[in-house]
Amino acid sequence: MSRTSIAFAALSAAALSACATSPGPVEVTRFVAADAQQRLGQGTIFVESAGEAGGDSLAMLPYKSAVAAELSQLGYTETDRSAASQIATVRLERYVQTAQGNRSPVSVGVGGRTGSYGSGVGVGIGINLGGGERDKLGSELAVTIRAADTEINLWEGRADFRVPDNSPLAQPQANAQTLAAALFSDFPGNNGETIQVEVP
Repeated sequence: MSRTSIAFAALSAAALSACATSPGPVEVTRFVAADAQQRLGQGTIFVESAGEAGGDSLAMLPYKSAVAAELSQLGYTETDRSAASQIATVRLERYVQTAQGNRSPVSVGVGGRTGSYGSGVGVGIGINLGGGERDKLGSELAVTIRAADTEINLWEGRADFRVPDNSPLAQPQANAQTLAAALFSDFPGNNGETIQVEVP
């Protein structure tokens, strides 16, 4: 189910550019509360951006939409905050990894640097468009699902994905679909595990 979403994003990207470099895997890490298994994947849920100021910026919309779509496929019903039994908080960090291996975070402050993983949203990224090995655009999507009544975290996960800066999978919609599909594959996963999810 989730792998189908990954394949869809990859096929859409391929249609845009047949010469794009093959992407690497998405690295996914997840944590599951010991008593949360029976509560996950069902009921009502509200999807929000981390942080209140600027949390609903246009840059976040593809990622929130992709997360909401995956949660719906898992069995959740998206609703408004007041009616939700669970809250999903979405954070995003985008960065540039240079050909020399240096990592430069790029942030406009969306999502702050709060929560388990912290984040920001990158725009206006300066990347290497010259010859030789290309810089990579990295995205780290982190989602926390908590009980609305107690604020206790039930599930946390993050997905990290790096692609050449000229790859169609670096574009927001395809990037968001790829990250979200990988993050929620085989949901909820095992507590503390880190897996590699291949992107076709």
